[in-house]
Amino acid sequence: MLQDFTYVGLMTVIAVIFPFIPIAIVMLLSPKKPGPVKNATYECGLETTGNSWIQFRVQYYLYALVFVIFDIETVFLYPWAVSYGGLGFFALLEMFVFLGILVVGLVYAWRKGALEWV
Repeated sequence: MLQDFTYVGLMTVIAVIFPFIPIAIVMLLSPKKPGPVKNATYECGLETTGNSWIQFRVQYYLYALVFVIFDIETVFLYPWAVSYGGLGFFALLEMFVFLGILVVGLVYAWRKGALEWV
């Protein structure tokens, strides 16, 4: 029984240590001489014109969040469609409930103005 948990513990230790390896490599190998060119703000390799701290409207973030939510939800439809043949009528009802919840969320976001781009 202890041997089964040994693998789980080993994988947990690896999962905790693994993200720190690239950070340690960067800290050891990166140059430590900042200068005006290295500290300059740029966008896609081009120097910025004007103030680089531009505040965006909240509607932009709401629109992006609504897109991400509905985009991820449609990803859940694909495995259901692939295995639909073996699921039966109950799965069809469950999918209509799922789509109904999505439609209610879309109507709610629409009425709140989260989809207005002004």
